[in-house]
Amino acid sequence: MQTANLNTLQPSMRWYGPHDVVPLVHLKQAGCEGVVSALHAIPVGEVWSTAAIIAHRSLIEEAGMVWEVVESLPVHEDIKRRSGNCEAYLENYRQSLRNLSACGIKVVTYNFMPLLDWVRTEVSRELPNGAKALYFNHDEFAIFDLFLLQRPGAEEEYAPEEITRLRVKFQEMSEATRQRIFHNVLLGLPGSDDAFTPEIVLAELKKYEGVGEEELRSNLIHFLEAVTPTAEEVGIKMAIHPDDPPFPVLGLPRIVKTEADIAKFLDAVPSPANGLCFCTGSLGARQDNDLVAMARRFGSRVHFLHLRNTLRDEEGNFMEAEHLGGNTDMYALMKEWVALMQREGRRIPMRPDHGHQILDDLEKTTYPGYSAIGRLKGLAELRGLEYAVAQSTGS
Repeated sequence: MQTANLNTLQPSMRWYGPHDVVPLVHLKQAGCEGVVSALHAIPVGEVWSTAAIIAHRSLIEEAGMVWEVVESLPVHEDIKRRSGNCEAYLENYRQSLRNLSACGIKVVTYNFMPLLDWVRTEVSRELPNGAKALYFNHDEFAIFDLFLLQRPGAEEEYAPEEITRLRVKFQEMSEATRQRIFHNVLLGLPGSDDAFTPEIVLAELKKYEGVGEEELRSNLIHFLEAVTPTAEEVGIKMAIHPDDPPFPVLGLPRIVKTEADIAKFLDAVPSPANGLCFCTGSLGARQDNDLVAMARRFGSRVHFLHLRNTLRDEEGNFMEAEHLGGNTDMYALMKEWVALMQREGRRIPMRPDHGHQILDDLEKTTYPGYSAIGRLKGLAELRGLEYAVAQSTGS
């Protein structure tokens, strides 16, 4: 197939470290050149030391792969709120960037989602063929918001007739279903292996009072103005991950969900070091996002690709679909990436995302969306699609 000296996507997979049930050797067998990883044991906001980075990198290199993309170097909530120890955490972030660059890291992925990272209501939804997938159900999330969490002010964000309908649905739910929803929604909280209670979550939400969309965007730009010069100086590309899902949750604003959102922070800090992790699944969960147009507009600022697909409906629900299925035209997008790499003479690191749990992996407990075989299937499909596109266009 393609060789590394051509302008092709760099196939990678995410690895959560030595405790990941998917070993590095399996990623190598799947055809990965690179591993996307992070130092998850280091508390958010603390400096990543060169010693810790080198130790992690050595594990990956011993398996015959490279570690050039960090996913992610988390942004502390004080930075997102621009409060508390914000400036100290910014300096720590800059130092981590310096250390990462000294150890060969080229891309640093992060997100600016307040409090919650990603949100799903099911992490093992069974499909007709027996596979399991991640799923977001609008009604179940609203039930969490209104009746499980009982967030103050939530009633104002739903129509009265919807609240009435959802209350009936909630009353008919089993306790097991309620617990499943509560647990799954909170998986997006940092450190959510702990037992979160509604009181803890509400206390964290309260810290964001007064932080609306414009305030959060201003805080993002402040962050970028503080760290981008360092990233540019040491040769690192910053790649923000879009919001997942791409709409407000629990009254918290989301500011990386549409083409207009992305243009605002890229234009505000025009350095090439300020860029985007183009996640086709997150952006594709909105019907009003034209992903091909976005790829054309922002292609030069795209430093990392998450290629996955979602299948959405009119009620606001969406499911992780097959990588070449769903609502996103992966063929049209792949044509854009192949043309971009040929035009700019570079490779873009890419990983498949949120594979279905299939075959032997159905018997294993893995990070939601990160079982081995489903991602291998997605990677093989995507690499085959890229090869066919490159051949058909003479690239």
